[in-house]
Amino acid sequence: MSYPANLKYTKDHEWISLEGNVATVGITQFAQGELGDIVYVEIETVGKSLAAEAVFGTVEAVKTVSDLFLPVAGTITEFNAALNGAPELVNNDPYGEGWMIKMTVDNPADVEALMDAEAYKSLVGA
Repeated sequence: MSYPANLKYTKDHEWISLEGNVATVGITQFAQGELGDIVYVEIETVGKSLAAEAVFGTVEAVKTVSDLFLPVAGTITEFNAALNGAPELVNNDPYGEGWMIKMTVDNPADVEALMDAEAYKSLVGA
């Protein structure tokens, strides 16, 4: 499994990349592997300001439905509309085309406090 070094990670298996105060968020390769084939991604929080670790949506797989947790506080600005017609992008390319949301981060320093790739690998036993 791959865990890109340029990303930060959460204990809930989300990843985040930051450019200025705009972040892209998705789930990790480990998470999509545990969920299995993803059939639907639901995000109804675009335009909302949420606290860190708040539920920002759900991902539905063949086996289960799982909540998605916001890595840091901020405002959801965009949902990856490509996932409406092709939710399998999360399985096939979790760090690229399978991203889930873009957000404006309240405090960019909060992103730095998240796990780096090595710490996340330790968490999942990789």
